[in-house]
Amino acid sequence: MTKFLQGIIAGLAGAMLAMLFWVPGWLETWEAKTWDWRAVCMAKPGRATDDIRLILLDQNSLDWAKKENGLTWPWPREIYSVIINYCYRSRAKALVFDVLFTEPSAYGVDDDARFGAAISQFGRFAAGSVFVGQTSGSETKLPPDFPAQRFRIAGLGQWLKLTHAKEIVFPRAAMPIPEVSKNAVVLCNVSMNPDSDGVYRRIKPFAVFDNTPLLSTGLGAYLAACLQAFARIDSGGLTLDGKLIPIDNEGNAVLRYRGPSGTHKAYSAAAVIQSELRLLAGEQPVITDENVFKDKYVFFGFSAPGLYDLRPSPVSGVYTGVEIHATMLDNFLSRDFMRLCSAWFTVTLVFLLALSCGASASFFSSIAGGLTVSAVFFAAPVLLCFAAYRIGFWVPMVVQEMTIAATLAISLAVNYATEGRQKRFIKNAFKQYLSPLVVSELIAHPERLKLGGERRTLSIFFSDLQGFTSISEKLEPEKLTSLLNEYLSEMTDIIHEEGGTVDKYEGDAIIAFWNAPLEVPEHAVCAVRAALRCQAKLAEMRPGFKKDIGVDMMMRIGINTGDAVVGNLGSRTRFDYTMLGDAVNLAARLEGTNKQFGTYTMISQFTQKLTGESFSLREIARVAVMGRKEPVTVYEPMFRGEYEARKSVLETFARGLEMFYQGRFADALAIFSDISKIDAPAAAYEHKCRFFLESPPAHWNGVWVMTSK
Repeated sequence: MTKFLQGIIAGLAGAMLAMLFWVPGWLETWEAKTWDWRAVCMAKPGRATDDIRLILLDQNSLDWAKKENGLTWPWPREIYSVIINYCYRSRAKALVFDVLFTEPSAYGVDDDARFGAAISQFGRFAAGSVFVGQTSGSETKLPPDFPAQRFRIAGLGQWLKLTHAKEIVFPRAAMPIPEVSKNAVVLCNVSMNPDSDGVYRRIKPFAVFDNTPLLSTGLGAYLAACLQAFARIDSGGLTLDGKLIPIDNEGNAVLRYRGPSGTHKAYSAAAVIQSELRLLAGEQPVITDENVFKDKYVFFGFSAPGLYDLRPSPVSGVYTGVEIHATMLDNFLSRDFMRLCSAWFTVTLVFLLALSCGASASFFSSIAGGLTVSAVFFAAPVLLCFAAYRIGFWVPMVVQEMTIAATLAISLAVNYATEGRQKRFIKNAFKQYLSPLVVSELIAHPERLKLGGERRTLSIFFSDLQGFTSISEKLEPEKLTSLLNEYLSEMTDIIHEEGGTVDKYEGDAIIAFWNAPLEVPEHAVCAVRAALRCQAKLAEMRPGFKKDIGVDMMMRIGINTGDAVVGNLGSRTRFDYTMLGDAVNLAARLEGTNKQFGTYTMISQFTQKLTGESFSLREIARVAVMGRKEPVTVYEPMFRGEYEARKSVLETFARGLEMFYQGRFADALAIFSDISKIDAPAAAYEHKCRFFLESPPAHWNGVWVMTSK
């Protein structure tokens, strides 16, 4: 089974698991919390927020009434008349009371009469004082003289038959007192129901009583100002005067909250009452702006804690009920109610997300890749849901996050079951021999663990310790093993740091290469730098080794660059990741060629060509190694500091080498003799020049022919 198919199966399984929790509604509690988070983060005033004003009977108002007038709760209704008169004076567009007046005033009939007269004078008053319930309430009919009976919603009967919103139809009600009902122009439904966790996120735009739709308090304020409003309802929602209110099959509209409590500008009831009384007395009002309520929808309600109208909302733990109604009107006027996305959209989104996550996870086997996929896909639902909120949709977030978590968990389990054992085997089997990068590559592509190879351009490294046979004869096996392990560990670390792959160890010899299995863009530079670093490291270790073996431990290195076959070579049951080819043989020959010239690091012209100006070089010779017909120019690389320190000797050697290439052996001998005691290659050429002077070559082409490996 391919990784991609495994990812698809994991995605399908993750989506199905999430659906098992989402369909029964088991995720609703957590979903509600994420919705509240979105509401808090995205809350901002709407186009109509400033068209709404609140008058709040707060604790300060209660304290003022008791201290200044000796009034205890409940207040006389004549006090409310003062509030209505001030709104009338201020030319408010409409006024709605989010207060229940179902019992006659304790202060007598005249108190109710004066209250009713104030309502009648105002004219655009919505009596938000009806409580609609299934079991409470003594009334079964609307008051015969109440004008709200004239309001109708086209298509309501058909809509009720097709939906599950039967709970919005109520057989009984508690009606306001006649002084209120006969003078108000609109009768509102003040009742609201919270979600299952007690938070008010939704509101029903209307309820039905006595075969008559009663708008919620928020919409009642609008209807009080626009008595000729026309409404219709269908599968798309409730449309009132051309403004759509999206509602679900249970008759709920999802509110878009504007901000914490206090977002809609509010005034204390005491300030309004004092302002009206002072204006009547010809004095300066408390509220100095005479247009504060002009052409505004005004809501009156309670905010004092003891009056029990504080409710939890998504944006605030304490939110007054009247502010929720004001938010309803705000959403209606701003035309930006939230919409619930369809179940089919959610299901489609979940499966697409799960399949994408599973498929993506199948392409990344590394920890970093897995973490990246996890971060991207866990963030995607959050970004999507916030973007959806911005354009007015409630897209479920928790089911998406659960889908991602389940898909990734299943992918991880499948990966552990199908690949974990294989990866652990590869890592344990090869970590001692290959660089960590190679091991990672094999883990990512285990299909490479098969017989066969590929043609690659490699930079090949051969090293050997000078006189190691005689060294080993002097040491006990345990001491020899410890010394060799210390040496090989240090050299191998450098090779790995430079991106090389250690092919194998043959006693004290190290065979390594660059540019396979991972591509190394500057493989020749890395190989030469590794050789020079190894020589420098051995120089640091040499004094310590000398104490153990009695002689200086020296290392010869040969490097060549060329095409080779690299891959897993061997039998079907045992194989090594190694290389074959003429380029490999030449690198091995160059390591041995160091003996002829007394050098310790030698590179071929093919490697030199790719290193550019990265190192200082001196040309050593044009050699014809055994087993190879064509001669190759070889160089001794060094860091620039070493070159500058030996510059005089190296330039002298270069002049002697030019004489040697021209066959002017006597001139070359004179030059080499000057530096032969301090430069091993010069000493080798001194000996060679004397030989050619005694036995001149028949056909000279400047090539030093090697007669041994």
